[in-house]
Amino acid sequence: MSLLILGIESSCDETGVALVRADAGKGVPVLLSHALHSQIEMHRAYGGVVPELASRDHIRRVLPLTEKVLADSGATLEQVDVVAFTRGPGLAGALLVGAGAACAMAAALDKPVLGVHHLEGHLLSPFLSEDPPEFPFVALLVSGGHTQLMRVDGVGQYAILGETIDDAAGEAFDKSAKLMGLPYPGGPVLSRLAEGGDAKAFKLPRPLLHSGDLDFSFAGLKTAVLTQAKKLGEELEARKADLAASTQAAIVEVLVKKTLAALQQTGMKRVVVAGGVGANRLLREQLDAACAQRKIRVHYPELHLCTDNGAMIAMAAAMRLQAGREQANKEYAFDVKPRWPLDTLQ
Repeated sequence: MSLLILGIESSCDETGVALVRADAGKGVPVLLSHALHSQIEMHRAYGGVVPELASRDHIRRVLPLTEKVLADSGATLEQVDVVAFTRGPGLAGALLVGAGAACAMAAALDKPVLGVHHLEGHLLSPFLSEDPPEFPFVALLVSGGHTQLMRVDGVGQYAILGETIDDAAGEAFDKSAKLMGLPYPGGPVLSRLAEGGDAKAFKLPRPLLHSGDLDFSFAGLKTAVLTQAKKLGEELEARKADLAASTQAAIVEVLVKKTLAALQQTGMKRVVVAGGVGANRLLREQLDAACAQRKIRVHYPELHLCTDNGAMIAMAAAMRLQAGREQANKEYAFDVKPRWPLDTLQ
């Protein structure tokens, strides 16, 4: 018996919908189709995400995207067995749009619903790739305001090894870019600019690199970037690529070395990198090289699935159902969890 699971993602500034087929209790679920709308252009004028605008745009996008996903897959809405949605964490108003749409759809169809943890979606997104991982593994989760190292023994079996105590890696990219006067969204722009710069041009700190634990801290790096930008003054424009490259190098070195320390501590030979920063080219190159020397397998989501998307939500729902970690239900009164620690999942 197989299930068709429709997944809806609306936690921040991307509206994502996807359809996944899962065989009961066996095999990796298969992505049939997915569609995504990014709000980057809308928020660019404000230099960051405006929650009210994000929520309103999700309302406009979610049903047309659902229709597209169903048309692309050849399935009908009536054939959907479970409707999954992002329950949290994220922006409360944005989450409510996806939750409301999913529960209304399911109620109209008399089908069950399932609320999914956004970060679990990222964590399990590499299972959508052509080279899916196997449990157990160490996970480096670098998504938006989250940077965590986790031991993952199975679906719902997550133990935090280390996490950020202030700014996350994604925030360090975005905030440093803003300090350099780069346009929104800053992180990807900084990374592209860094390709033409000298990573050794500026000596920037690597916070907590030698702390002896697996926690992260990037607030001090952001302050160092601000200080260096002020020192450069009118020279900043000419040296911007060098400062971007030096900033990226500092962030990546911390991520790579902490991940290697987590692998050594756990004795595992497999690592999964998930979340938007997982698309960073330098991070992939350095982690791949370091792990190849140690005969450690590295798994990533496909590049187009690193950012928020409906496919990861549908996949997480499918894997939780397969593992018996969750049961979908027909309780259509919903709530959302803007703050929801991943390690509280069962």
